[in-house]
Amino acid sequence: MNNLKLDYYFEHMNEFEHKEVFEGCTYPWEALAKVTPLLQEKVEKDNVKINNGTLGEFVSIEGNYIIGEGTKIHANVSIEGPVIIGKNCTIQSGALIRPGCIIGDNCVIGHGAEIKHSIIQNKAKVQSMTFAGDSIIGKSTRVGSGTILANRRFDQKNITIKNSTGEKVDVGTDFFGAIVGDNSRLGANCTTLPGSFIGNYTWILPTVQVRGFVPSEKRIFPVTNVRIEDNPRVELK
Repeated sequence: MNNLKLDYYFEHMNEFEHKEVFEGCTYPWEALAKVTPLLQEKVEKDNVKINNGTLGEFVSIEGNYIIGEGTKIHANVSIEGPVIIGKNCTIQSGALIRPGCIIGDNCVIGHGAEIKHSIIQNKAKVQSMTFAGDSIIGKSTRVGSGTILANRRFDQKNITIKNSTGEKVDVGTDFFGAIVGDNSRLGANCTTLPGSFIGNYTWILPTVQVRGFVPSEKRIFPVTNVRIEDNPRVELK
C-alpha cells in the first residue's frame, strides 16, 4: 500500500511545528485520528486561550486555542476550539474554523472558507468559499475557490479506498475527506469525493471531480460533453 502511505504525499512533515501528529503513523487516517488527542493535550487540558495575532471586528472565538504571532484574523471570522493556528497566517473575512484544526505557519484561509478537523501544513492556501473536512493538505498546496473536499458518503458507511493492487481498505471512520500532497493545486470549483488521495506536485484543473487515487506529478483535465439545442424567445419576469 505504498501509494497510501504518508511519505508518498508529504516530504516536509518534519518542518511542521506540530509534527508529532505524524509521528508513529504510516497512513494518513492514523494522523487524523491523533488530532483530537493532541489538541486535548496542548490546549484543552490546561484551558489554553492564547492569541498572539491580531483580530478584526466581530471575530468570534469559542473554546480553547493557540493563535501564533503575526497571524491576522479578519472581520467576522468564527473560530470554534480546540484549534491551533500557526504564525503569520491570514484568516480572511467570514471564514469558519471548526473544532479539530491544526493550521501551520504562513497559511491562508480564504473568505467564507470552512475548515473542519483537518491538518493544513505550512504555506498552504485554502481559498474563498471552500470546504475542507477531515483532510490533510500538504506544504505549499493550493486549494482553489469554491472547491469541496467532501468528507462523508451518502450512505454514511465507513470510507474505503483502494490500494495499488485494487484491494479495498477500510479507514475505520465514516468521516474522511482528501489527502492532498505537497505543492499540488486544485483549481476553482473542483470536488474531491470522500477518500480521495492526490499525490504531490499534481494539478487538478478547475471543475474536475476527483475520486480515489491520483498519482504524483500529474495534470488532470476536465472532460466536458455539452449538448446545444434551440431555445425559444421567452422574456423573463
